[in-house]
Amino acid sequence: MNHYEAVFILNPVLSDDQVKETVKKFEDYLTSQGSEIISTEYWGLKKLAYPIQNKQSGFYNLIDFNAPNTIVNAFETELKRDERIMRYLNVKLDKYADAWSIKRRERNNKKT
Repeated sequence: MNHYEAVFILNPVLSDDQVKETVKKFEDYLTSQGSEIISTEYWGLKKLAYPIQNKQSGFYNLIDFNAPNTIVNAFETELKRDERIMRYLNVKLDKYADAWSIKRRERNNKKT
């Protein structure tokens, strides 16, 4: 199993409930395909560097997960199909990025 991070930007016209529902949908999809969700982070509504679909802002979310490499293509297809997703990026983490991810999670847990 490889370690991945998926960051996606949701349409800013969604309500908080719709954002949570969308994130839950993708978490459920990953777990149903045999992935292990390590953590999820909601970064909130952020201003975009450039307009996407004529929108100036979007809801940023991150899902940190372990999965076999065969799942990633199917997961990206699911992200493309959902019209609430404006952009996404899936990244396979190497050992250095994995260590940084653990430090970031621990730092975020101390803040809350």
